[in-house]
Amino acid sequence: MKGFDIGSVHLAGRAVLAPMAGVSDAAFRALCLEQGAALVYTEMVSAKALCYNDRKTAALLYIPERMGRPVAAQIFGHEPESMAEGARKALELCRADIIDINMGCPVGKIVKGGDGSALMRSPELAGEIVSAVAGAVDVPVTVKIRKGWDAGSVNCVELARICEQAGASAIAVHGRTRVQMYSGRADWDAIREVVGAVGIPVIANGDVFSGEDAARILSYTGAAACMIGRGSFGNPWLFAQANAAIEGRELPPEPPLAEKLATACRQVETAAAEKGERLACIEARARIPNYLHGVPHSGEYKARLVHISTLEELRHILKLAELNLR
Repeated sequence: MKGFDIGSVHLAGRAVLAPMAGVSDAAFRALCLEQGAALVYTEMVSAKALCYNDRKTAALLYIPERMGRPVAAQIFGHEPESMAEGARKALELCRADIIDINMGCPVGKIVKGGDGSALMRSPELAGEIVSAVAGAVDVPVTVKIRKGWDAGSVNCVELARICEQAGASAIAVHGRTRVQMYSGRADWDAIREVVGAVGIPVIANGDVFSGEDAARILSYTGAAACMIGRGSFGNPWLFAQANAAIEGRELPPEPPLAEKLATACRQVETAAAEKGERLACIEARARIPNYLHGVPHSGEYKARLVHISTLEELRHILKLAELNLR
């Protein structure tokens, strides 16, 4: 597959896993890399918390030695100095291949602090942040933005140019405004405009839920890669399907239910080995039911999965689901 470069980092493919809080932990990133993701991102972490040596924040950057590469560590904040220091701390902790700056998160508590997509309202400050981070680390720096703040302030082209001039090596664009959150259709035209406005690679994000979607967004926007977010929930195989569609090959079939459930179990077991059984199981309550998405008559098992506390409970429920949902 034809890949592309982000600065000094070569990506072997054109489908990447989005940074998602509460989702893209090390266990899930590993599964997506296995299935052909060309790049994966950590969950976003607070640069200021890294400066204060917060242990819980540092844990989110965990990259196992056995895990594939490349991996981008995503940080957020709005103060150039603390963002630069946070980037340095992130590299000390995990030696990520890329540092990514979050300027797209629409969540209220993030925006309220002036972080995430709030930075789209302060392009000059955004540029200062990129410049400070790029000058502080020896790996490529990338940025994730949105279409704009709202329909009346669509400034992704302007911000992308500023980020490029400040030293960004690539930019990911989610084709929705902050006000839209995740509703409505993503605007691929806005992404295409950014592609035409900058000379660095652009990663297209928004409404990629199938292999065909991946091929279509790349063809339409001319982007270097597509970013897959919600479509990967309980479906790491989407990357293999995306790669096939992009290459014009026949899409691999969905795995049988037994394989899906075995993978779900492996994800939680891997997480448990890294962060402890109880925490892994609590986090799995929101993640593992996704592996049963679209399976007829699976409601009972989904309902039981949201209450698990141990790996034994998880294995028992998944075994029952495999036996009864064939």
